[in-house]
Amino acid sequence: MAINWKRNKLNIRGIFFRSRMRLTAAYSLLMFGLFIIIIFLAHQTMEWAVMSEQARELSEMVHSVSETESAMTRNGVYTGGEELGKRERMFFYTYDKSGRLQNFSRAPERIEEDVLEVIRQGEVPVNDVALFMQREDEEKPNVLMMTSCDVRLVTGEKIGMVYLGKDVSALYKGIRKATYFFGGISFLALLTAIALGHAVSGGIVEGMQKAYYKQRQFAADASHELRTPLSVIMASADLLASDPSIESPFLKQVLQDLKDEVKKMSNLVGSLLQIARSDNNAEPMNVQEFDLIVDMEQLARKMQPLAEKKQISLSLNATGVAMYKGDEQKIQQLMLILVDNAIKYTPEGGKVLLSFDGRRGSSVHFSVQDNGIGIAREDMEKLFERFFRVDKARSRSMGGNGLGLAIAKSIVEAHHGRIDVESELGKGTTFRVIIKNL
Repeated sequence: MAINWKRNKLNIRGIFFRSRMRLTAAYSLLMFGLFIIIIFLAHQTMEWAVMSEQARELSEMVHSVSETESAMTRNGVYTGGEELGKRERMFFYTYDKSGRLQNFSRAPERIEEDVLEVIRQGEVPVNDVALFMQREDEEKPNVLMMTSCDVRLVTGEKIGMVYLGKDVSALYKGIRKATYFFGGISFLALLTAIALGHAVSGGIVEGMQKAYYKQRQFAADASHELRTPLSVIMASADLLASDPSIESPFLKQVLQDLKDEVKKMSNLVGSLLQIARSDNNAEPMNVQEFDLIVDMEQLARKMQPLAEKKQISLSLNATGVAMYKGDEQKIQQLMLILVDNAIKYTPEGGKVLLSFDGRRGSSVHFSVQDNGIGIAREDMEKLFERFFRVDKARSRSMGGNGLGLAIAKSIVEAHHGRIDVESELGKGTTFRVIIKNL
């Protein structure tokens, strides 16, 4: 038993450790996503702030260049704008109505071919600014910002077109470097946040683990300590009930009610103690080989009077021999819980079917089916939780304590199996059980 307790404690520590790691992983993913969003927004904001200012400058400059080109056309004097080209990487090209180059301030040699190609393809917008990325390679892209404007005489006659642009490659590279730097800082901040999150989650999980141990120990101790006084009360009630000097019908009824309540309390305490022992892996397992179908037949016979009392048809669909190796008493308790629940929650005139569904490898399958009140979809996930009742008022009137299915699940898990439920409200419920040989 001590070995089982130590093994179970290690298993619980493993569960809490995995919970801590999942919590840390979830927090890490959340922080990673948050930092990615921040970096993306920071990059977009920097690019918008810088490029919008450059676009405003080009929009103002192109009209000044257009007026200058118009004046030179009227005077018949053309001078290159070399000064413009030297200032802040700006350049322009002026064409007359026939498309001949009239005047220019050359772009840097490394990008001039790209600039002329953009102009030839007619991609430069009029009175608007566009960004063009011409890649020499992935690491050194040429980024051009260009706009265009009509060149007109004072009479309004269009005499040509001026294309103004700026080489913003350096600015673009600067923004990208700033983004990389910010990303590096964010990565360090992310690692720090993950480390802090892991430490905090460790404190939270450790507190939960201690509380869980205390809760389990309290349930086990309280259940164990309550059994003795309940046994004394029951013995005293039996003694008083057999006393011939008590003739009052009222007192006899009080004693009977007392015995009934003590029985309910004893059942509850027994269920709590079984669950507590199951949690601690201290519940003894008497493993032996037995015929599962024989036990099903015995259970059907025992439950038949209860079913007939409610005018419920209890049927058994099991024939032949089905040898199984496990704890026979616990498997009997498992089937009893499922059949008893089916009878309780099936209205008069209903049907309950206990079936052996065959053997697959080392596993045996059986099911309990009814056409009772059914279970709502929102209650399915909580069905095997302790003290959960689908219909609390009805469960109390039937003597339920909300522990039956929790005990059933613990028995199935102790036999390395699985219990599934299928139900439709108002049409019935089916519990399917798979257990493996121990």
